[in-house]
Amino acid sequence: MNTATNRLQALFQDPSRTRKPREAGLTHVLDKGLSLAEVDGLLEVGAPYVDIIKFGWGTSVVIENLDAKIDLCLARGIDIYCGGSLFELALQRGKVDDYIAYLKDRGIKLIEISDGVIELPAADKLRHIERLAKDFKVLSEVGSKDETVVVAPYRWVKQIKDELQAGAWKVITEGRESGTVGLYRSSGEIRTGLVEEIEIQIDTSRLMFEAPQKPQQVWLIKHFGANVNLGNIPPGEVIALETMRQGLRADTMIDRHGA
Repeated sequence: MNTATNRLQALFQDPSRTRKPREAGLTHVLDKGLSLAEVDGLLEVGAPYVDIIKFGWGTSVVIENLDAKIDLCLARGIDIYCGGSLFELALQRGKVDDYIAYLKDRGIKLIEISDGVIELPAADKLRHIERLAKDFKVLSEVGSKDETVVVAPYRWVKQIKDELQAGAWKVITEGRESGTVGLYRSSGEIRTGLVEEIEIQIDTSRLMFEAPQKPQQVWLIKHFGANVNLGNIPPGEVIALETMRQGLRADTMIDRHGA
């Protein structure tokens, strides 16, 4: 259906909400093995609100519909990329050049450079970012996947600054699929002091906050506004998230539109 026929949009849509293609207000969806029909269904109802689809961790290696899914997403103008685990595995196996050649051949413009599992010296990570930023939009990731590891705020800030300076397009703040590590406590509660320390020194439009849980999304929208970049969003939550961004759900209605 042509969205122009939806008269409710003219009445209630938030004019401050960015439109695609956008640099801020990105919604990054985590695909854990969707079928073509599921991707097509997601885009049928929510294409204007899906900016990036990430094929989580190493799922792109084992799914049977990878090529068809890539073609579908690219045809619909959706940026896609493979999880950072594949970069780490390629590095471990000495296959980075082969991996890069595959991404270029398939028309994939994004690459994630992470070190959540392997030991990668900071200087080496920055070197990879600088090299790959010449051909890709680089998403780098900061924060540990280990819930027992708490990284001091000043180290988060330094790492983010260094990776942006090296050429990262966006820096992802770790939260994982669970939303219980990195930026979050094991309960899922956001480390508000860490966020506030980061925002003092970093342009937050350059960050992608992984926020798989609804309370995390609500907090970040209330804190940063409708156009905060949010990642690891479950496919079934894209429309619900967009209503919260635009103040069309009780969680954010008063904050976005006043009493």
